Amino acid sequence: MPDAETTIGQGDAALDQRLRDELEAFNTAATPEVAPAQELTVRMDEDGDLVAGASGWTWGRAAGIGLTWVRDDRRGDGVGAALIAAFEAAAQDRGCTHVFVTSFTFQAPAFYERLGYVEIFRWEAVPTPGRDDVHLRKEL
Repeated sequence: MPDAETTIGQGDAALDQRLRDELEAFNTAATPEVAPAQELTVRMDEDGDLVAGASGWTWGRAAGIGLTWVRDDRRGDGVGAALIAAFEAAAQDRGCTHVFVTSFTFQAPAFYERLGYVEIFRWEAVPTPGRDDVHLRKEL
């Protein structure tokens, strides 16, 4: 075992930033022909209040949605579909040809499937038995 101090924590913003910076440098060196990854966010507001948002990234031909949220009273009225369509359009504008997203079975995999996403992988019993982690992809 290496002679290094190990610290276990519940959150470390400085560590997160350092890891992002180090991985970006590594990825950039490994793929010099590809522009660095960029964050991509979409927010929808009404009367100054957030009603929906999506946050993710683009890198080369790929885009990924990391976080999606729609306010309870706006679910089912098309706001979520419009949000994802805006994310996809922005990803296409950046040259992306596909989008990845992950959703637990108790969240919204059926929503993404209605929008044309296809399940490509499933981790069963994650985070607990009776719930699965569903990975989906959509060709743009």
